[in-house]
Amino acid sequence: MAWLIALLLLVIGPIVELWFILQVADVIGGWQTIGLLLVEGILGSWLIKRQGRSVIRRIDERLRASDLPTTELADGLLILIAGVLMLTPGFLTDIVGFALLFPPTRAIARVALLRRFTARMGQGFAFVSGPMFGGGARRPRADVFDATVRDTPPARRDTTPLGPGDRR
Repeated sequence: MAWLIALLLLVIGPIVELWFILQVADVIGGWQTIGLLLVEGILGSWLIKRQGRSVIRRIDERLRASDLPTTELADGLLILIAGVLMLTPGFLTDIVGFALLFPPTRAIARVALLRRFTARMGQGFAFVSGPMFGGGARRPRADVFDATVRDTPPARRDTTPLGPGDRR
């Protein structure tokens, strides 16, 4: 089912995007539409750079504090997705890209993304199924052993001096 939706988006998405660009060009003019797309691209790349540096700084701060930067890594992934959307020409993808760059709407997407990651913990993502790609039949899990570690003092060594023919 997910593959069908992805296929429909890949086929229908560019057609809808092109139709929307043509509608905007019909209203404001061709050159103005091209200029607007360029301005959106420049503004988007500046925002992606700014937000990306901010996320990298927050990841560094969390790592220096010996914390796992979960939300920061999710933000980084969402900014990466926003960058890909901003690079594709079109108004609809730019709107979604700008929404992912805006921190309040990115927080909503981050919650959904982290919920998805949490649901897939221990299973991984299988984008392509089949035995060649790691999908298909589930591999049995390895046995888990519960162990307790005890710190024992080292064995005492005999400190008596050795004679010329003595061996230990």
